Amino acid sequence: MKRLENNVAIITGGAMGIGKATAIRFAQEGAMVAIWDVNADKAKAVVDEIQNAGGKALFYPVNTMDADQVTAAAAAVQADFGRIDILINNAGITRDASLKKMTREQWDLVIGVNLTGVFNCTQAVVPYMEANQYGRIINASSVVGLTGNFGQTNYAATKAGVIGMSKVWAREFGRKGITSNAVAPGFIHTEMMDTIPEKVLENLTSRTPLQRLGTVEELANTYLFLASSEASFINGAVISVDGGLSL
Repeated sequence: MKRLENNVAIITGGAMGIGKATAIRFAQEGAMVAIWDVNADKAKAVVDEIQNAGGKALFYPVNTMDADQVTAAAAAVQADFGRIDILINNAGITRDASLKKMTREQWDLVIGVNLTGVFNCTQAVVPYMEANQYGRIINASSVVGLTGNFGQTNYAATKAGVIGMSKVWAREFGRKGITSNAVAPGFIHTEMMDTIPEKVLENLTSRTPLQRLGTVEELANTYLFLASSEASFINGAVISVDGGLSL
């Protein structure tokens, strides 16, 4: 039996990068996947890829900052699939600048997507999980949320906040059969990395004890583990997937 057989998983930011790899990996393991994203073309391409491989997936256009959109999308997933078992709060953005140069717009946008968006999605989905007395909430934090990083006041604040929320939800919902955990990636080779100069990439890898970037598949496999029955007694944890960067 596949590890996520008959589970329904919502993956925010599932159109690209880590979210895309997670959607494909979950479908391979038997999950029915709901992709929430603002990029319709790329999200639909992921759905097509999953369906062409024999999996089940649907796309829902969702801006996670919009609580009404999120609430409607959660109801739609429940109606389409009959249940919600897994929520991967993966959507996130960066708008980097030093504190002195950071604009209010940069601050508000990153807080809106990375923190308020996670709050909106979890608040909308939890009632469906509570009804089934089962759920897996997995939130994307970052090594930056643990160690900080120059020029990322907004991003670090959101990723540290995600860790705090994950621990609160582990306490609040554990008695309902719902676990809540966070994953803290280091430097991962996503599409964005392809635009970074070679010297910058060399600097990033040199700071990581394993001397390489992580892959989106490695993150997807971590999400898979936490979503599976194998992680049934892991609750309120923060798992670093960073090649030892945070040591």
